[in-house]
Amino acid sequence: MLVKSARFLVAAHTVEQFPEPLKGDVCFAGRSNVGKSTLLNILCNQKLAKVSKTPGKTRTINFYLINERYYFVDLPGYGYAAISKAERQRWKKLIESYFSLRKNEIKLSVLLVDSRLTAQESDKIFVEYCEHYGLNLLIVLSKTDKLSETQLKKVVQYFSDEFGSEVIPYSALNRRGVKEIVERLVKVLE
Repeated sequence: MLVKSARFLVAAHTVEQFPEPLKGDVCFAGRSNVGKSTLLNILCNQKLAKVSKTPGKTRTINFYLINERYYFVDLPGYGYAAISKAERQRWKKLIESYFSLRKNEIKLSVLLVDSRLTAQESDKIFVEYCEHYGLNLLIVLSKTDKLSETQLKKVVQYFSDEFGSEVIPYSALNRRGVKEIVERLVKVLE
């Protein structure tokens, strides 16, 4: 088991609110309503991150202290249209600051993408950030329980080709992929 203890630490609106680095960060990103909070709760084996049916609820960079040694970092969901341009710019600047200030602490960036969609422009931009900062990237395909096995194989191949990165199919409903995600996290953190 990777997570022995987990607690919410801070919802950072500014870089000044970022906690002091520890042994490493794992950041979680993805479009609004892709299931980041649900995955975080599954990995932590408790309800730490707020899950909402309304997209765009995560408006800060949320730090969760894991095993008193690491941070799981929940980045604001991007691609949500019902926020102002000014708010979107503020999120973008905050996320860029997170990457530039903590690039040496980020052990893994986990990008959740909806398995029923093709790669979105915002997903491609996030992957470019990771490449620019030399970060390890893991693509997690969410909502895979809604696809047949044949469709899923094609989608995994598509995202693997599109991003040139490891891809893990995941479902919160039937817990597909959770073991593989945990194994990947253990590999980068331990």
